[in-house]
Amino acid sequence: MIDRHGIECCDTVEVHEDLCKIVTETMPSEDELYDLAELFKVFGDSTRIRILYVLFESEACVCDIAACLNMSQSAISHQLRILKQSKLVKNRREGKSIIYSLADGHVRTIIAQGREHIEEA
Repeated sequence: MIDRHGIECCDTVEVHEDLCKIVTETMPSEDELYDLAELFKVFGDSTRIRILYVLFESEACVCDIAACLNMSQSAISHQLRILKQSKLVKNRREGKSIIYSLADGHVRTIIAQGREHIEEA
């Protein structure tokens, strides 16, 4: 059966209680689901993805990232603040410079799995 939106649906309504019980027991809390959705929103901006790709290669300061991406330092700083708040990047002071790097290996894994997904035939 196809509904009015063109989506395939079951011909009859039959609730599978065993499935619903498992889902209820394993579903993360609303707070966790919200945080997860917010994390994926951060990946929804191509500038932030480009910044992460720069940091895949090396630690870098705002000046270097801006030059690599042909963008203003202000625009890069704004995006780095969002990435840092989401715990995707970290920074440290080195003399007069602030050096940014990936927060951990999970960032690379998330991007790699996303690329793998979109490249599937």
